Amino acid sequence: MLGAGIFAGFAPAAGLAGWWLLPALAIAALAALCSAFSTADQSRAYPDIGGGYGYVRAQLGVWPARMTASAHLLGRCAMAAAVAWMFGAYVVPDQPLAGALVLLVGTTLLGAVGFRWSTGVSAAVSVVVLGVLALVVASSFSIAPVPSAGEAGTVNELVGAAALMFMAFAGFERITAPHRGERPHSPGVLKFAIPVLVGLTFAVHLAVGAGVLRQLGSARLALSPAPLRDALVAADASALVPLVQIAAAVAGVAALHFVLASAHRTLTGLVEDGDLPSRLKPAVLSLVLLAACALAVVLMPLATALGVAACATLFYYAFTNASARVLLQNDRTWPMRTACLGLGLSVLLAMSTPVPALLISLAGLGVGTGLIGATASLRGRRAASRRRRQPARTPGRS
Repeated sequence: MLGAGIFAGFAPAAGLAGWWLLPALAIAALAALCSAFSTADQSRAYPDIGGGYGYVRAQLGVWPARMTASAHLLGRCAMAAAVAWMFGAYVVPDQPLAGALVLLVGTTLLGAVGFRWSTGVSAAVSVVVLGVLALVVASSFSIAPVPSAGEAGTVNELVGAAALMFMAFAGFERITAPHRGERPHSPGVLKFAIPVLVGLTFAVHLAVGAGVLRQLGSARLALSPAPLRDALVAADASALVPLVQIAAAVAGVAALHFVLASAHRTLTGLVEDGDLPSRLKPAVLSLVLLAACALAVVLMPLATALGVAACATLFYYAFTNASARVLLQNDRTWPMRTACLGLGLSVLLAMSTPVPALLISLAGLGVGTGLIGATASLRGRRAASRRRRQPARTPGRS
């Protein structure tokens, strides 16, 4: 949750809505809160599945699940591209594309050798990033900003900015939908943890967003490839820029690791359910995922990648909230109205993303669903053909 959204997401949001990106954060937080409630309830109802694709398949059927998987994979590839571009913009500003691709390959190799983010490592990463963000906020408010020429964005794009800022909250599934073999949290813990997690994320993003907006103004912020770095320079705190680069590097590796792990889980579910060929082993899936993410980096600049990630992920949570609506009352911790609100907000925000991101997402959703369906149909026909070719057994013979 402390990834591309907080390091780079303010720029495209400011380009849409200017200062209205701060109220937009509240709308995004509400959508994230409802979606987190839905995934937590479904994880409790289906503890052995894990992930929206499996929940939708169990509740709504095969084709909605395939659409859910397509939206999730597209969103994760775009989010990986956004995180990689963020890393390149902060850490290797002279060669951001090279830095982005190096991060992708390096993080994939870390996963391949079995590196796991323990609770201690995750806590250390959070402390480092939050400490640097606190310095950015303090510096931004300690020095009067230079008057900015003109403003960007309008209130008419408030919902579109909320859609982009939704990516600031993506990541709550780490506690609401644990992977197989991980110990799930009890409903009592989640009742406390989900609102606190979303609330703290909202507070951090609100403070950082207000700081960079104050120091840069919406027009300069909208054009900045690295808002936190540029805010420090504007606040005469250039000495702190190396700390921001370290925080961006640490956050980039951590966020990308979880993004790739989430996409890998969906691919594994598709293989296990017969929607993808069974010969696709984990190592092959990792290579396919790496290639898809690298292609996303090459084809989509940072702002487009953030838009596609937001739009596709919101479509994914629209399906997840829709399936949560049909859960039995005994499987619910939160009222059905939260899933209904989450469904409505997800669709509204997704349809309000910038037009290029919306068109790419809709095209990707259609192509991905079609490919998954065609692959599953072909595998089914081949299996039926093999059964027909098997010789009939003669009665009485073993």
